[in-house]
Amino acid sequence: MAIARRDSTAYTIGFAALVCLVCAVPIAAAAVMLRPRQEQNQRLDRLTKVLTVAGLIDIEERLSPEQVESRFNEYIVARPIDITDGSTVDTIDAETYDQRRASRDPALSVAAPENAARVLRIPKVAVVYEVRENDQLRTIVVPIQGYGLWSTMYGYLALEPDARTVSGITFYEHGETAGLGGEIENPRWQARWIGRQAIDETGAVRLEVIKGTAGDPATDPYRMDGLSGATITGRGVSATLDFWLGPNGFGPYLDKTRAERGRGN
Repeated sequence: MAIARRDSTAYTIGFAALVCLVCAVPIAAAAVMLRPRQEQNQRLDRLTKVLTVAGLIDIEERLSPEQVESRFNEYIVARPIDITDGSTVDTIDAETYDQRRASRDPALSVAAPENAARVLRIPKVAVVYEVRENDQLRTIVVPIQGYGLWSTMYGYLALEPDARTVSGITFYEHGETAGLGGEIENPRWQARWIGRQAIDETGAVRLEVIKGTAGDPATDPYRMDGLSGATITGRGVSATLDFWLGPNGFGPYLDKTRAERGRGN
């Protein structure tokens, strides 16, 4: 059998293919072996974010994985809900359910109506997190996502038991400009949200990020400070809240929660 000359095209292609194969095998093996650890780290990060926005972890507190699990299980109920009516879906395991993946699956999601947050698809089932103490609802945490200037911004919004008043907000994944739109991660800006009214007494979503500085929550409850040099990112945050707290998002669940609270449940 003839062997290709080292300066031939066939030799170069064959050598490159061999190198790719030799490198690909250990990389693929490592990816498979590390996948369970990566998935566990992602899960712990999600639990930590939910605990933080719910006020159950101090921003500078460092917990071990076991402590994160313990605190989450002690205080929080993860509840899969039907996005259309807010009812609990008992057939879904909130522990393993991947809402973002479901949003990309035509069988598990529906096309979103045109919206300023540029949400393309809505999962049929979403997971909300309820902080309960002695079986009494203390905080509601809902996942939110919407487009800013450069990217989709993923976060969580925490509401008081009235399902109207903001008790916390966080954004944990985005591609906004550092020092400008990226300031949505700034704890000082996030702290300014606490006490503001996301939804008014009629059920309408009212809270918006303005250009400039808003008043304090008591006198200016429906407006939030803008981000200097990041007007479009601010608009994206406003649109994100408008969508996910509205009728196509968690609106039915929040309506149901308010109705149950009114009945004393």
